[in-house]
Amino acid sequence: MLRVALLLLALYPVYAQGPLPDHKVVLLWPNGAPAAQGDKDADKPTLTVFPATGPSKTTTAVIICPGGSYMHLAMAHEGYKPAEWLNNLGITAFVLKYRLGPRYHYPAQIWDGQRAVRYVRAHAPEYGIDPDRIGIWGFSAGGHLASTVGTHYDSGDPDAGDPDNRPSSRPDFMILAYAVITLEGPHVHLGSRDNLLGENPDPALVRLLSNQLHVTSQTPPTFLFATTEDPVVPVQNSINFYTALHKGGVPVEMHIYQKGRHGVGLAEHDPILHTWTDRLADWLKIQGLCQ
Repeated sequence: MLRVALLLLALYPVYAQGPLPDHKVVLLWPNGAPAAQGDKDADKPTLTVFPATGPSKTTTAVIICPGGSYMHLAMAHEGYKPAEWLNNLGITAFVLKYRLGPRYHYPAQIWDGQRAVRYVRAHAPEYGIDPDRIGIWGFSAGGHLASTVGTHYDSGDPDAGDPDNRPSSRPDFMILAYAVITLEGPHVHLGSRDNLLGENPDPALVRLLSNQLHVTSQTPPTFLFATTEDPVVPVQNSINFYTALHKGGVPVEMHIYQKGRHGVGLAEHDPILHTWTDRLADWLKIQGLCQ
């Protein structure tokens, strides 16, 4: 585990992790998250709001799940920067701070992701959002969280006393960047699995959270990006998920670049790799989610 953690820290650039000034931060559970183990910041899942403004503003929203092996969060690199990129397309963004291992194991992280979708849908009128145009974008382990939310959703509880629990937790589309998809070998990222489930997890739980096995025709349309050279999360994660989506009749687009390390984020400084976000912008336009 220590070797995996050190490898991740070496591959992920170091970025400031705190919230940006002048951005609203919403507690997902104002009265305390379910199964919370304390009252510290790490026990309080939040959304940092990046509202789109100006003439290009759309009614689309995206919840962003930064990566970090379910052990830390690359909030700036895989959260705030993508949020600003979305704002430039007129899309409102919400950066999710979810609970982490080894302090928290499944299902806390999944509850946080599902609650984020419900919150944005419940409060859509406040943000000028269409409740049927809410997507989720995940990087690395955040991609596992996003793909889990997209394959393990429910229709909500219309009679819930908490109005934020009433809407569906199903995202309307997914964006998955060098995502962890499977928790089974041989393509598993062990660090993410151990932080989410603990060591020696129940094989039934591993299978439940290997998301390529749970695609149906109702799985949301998906955009996938990965690199062949990724030494941390094997590209087969994305390939197998693409195959399952295509077989299930789900609209899907995938771009795999030969070169590129893990954790590239938007790859702004790579003259080739940064073009993946151009392909994403094109896909969003094709889906009618921005202009």
